[in-house]
Amino acid sequence: MDPQFWMLKWQNNETGFHEPEANPNLTANIDQLSLAPGSRIFVPLCGKTLDIPWLLSKGYEVVAAELSHLAIIQLFDQLNIIPDSEKLNGVTRYDVPNFTLFGGDIFDLTADMLGKVDAIYDRAALVALPFEMRVRYASHLREITNTAPQLLVTFDYDQQKLDGPPFSVITNEVEQHYIDHYSLTLLQGKEITLKGKVPAQENVWLLK
Repeated sequence: MDPQFWMLKWQNNETGFHEPEANPNLTANIDQLSLAPGSRIFVPLCGKTLDIPWLLSKGYEVVAAELSHLAIIQLFDQLNIIPDSEKLNGVTRYDVPNFTLFGGDIFDLTADMLGKVDAIYDRAALVALPFEMRVRYASHLREITNTAPQLLVTFDYDQQKLDGPPFSVITNEVEQHYIDHYSLTLLQGKEITLKGKVPAQENVWLLK
């Protein structure tokens, strides 16, 4: 999937994936990560998610990555703050108190740039990528975070009935990416309808 796909989504305001409040999978399951106050949580492919201000309101430090400059602008507009910024080898780092965002291709983000993270919250990154990119992404994510524990949201549905994203990521694939590196626990699975069309199961995984 070409990065231009997501750029056009934001330019055309095709952001039905953006939610009007913090995701209930996060609010209901954050405690499963057993994080200390002030822990640093990485949110990959964050868009302008309201999960970030929610995490900040709970006293966590947040670091995120996003490709679309328009999404980044809208996110900081929501936060009502103007960040400091600097260029780092093709990636732009934006900083406000307790929140750092890296603007650019996540595959250009290194462990040294990212710094230490205590956990990953992946609601919309793995499922946003086609299979070949998911393989690369999962490996890269482990590398840059030193295999930090994860709260991961996936969807399981008949991919022939709906073009992704979000893509269907079945249990066997989650295991393919992560079972050699984590203990996997399915915290929650519920029946939903994707895009008002296709029955799906939304799964919440704990990876430790």
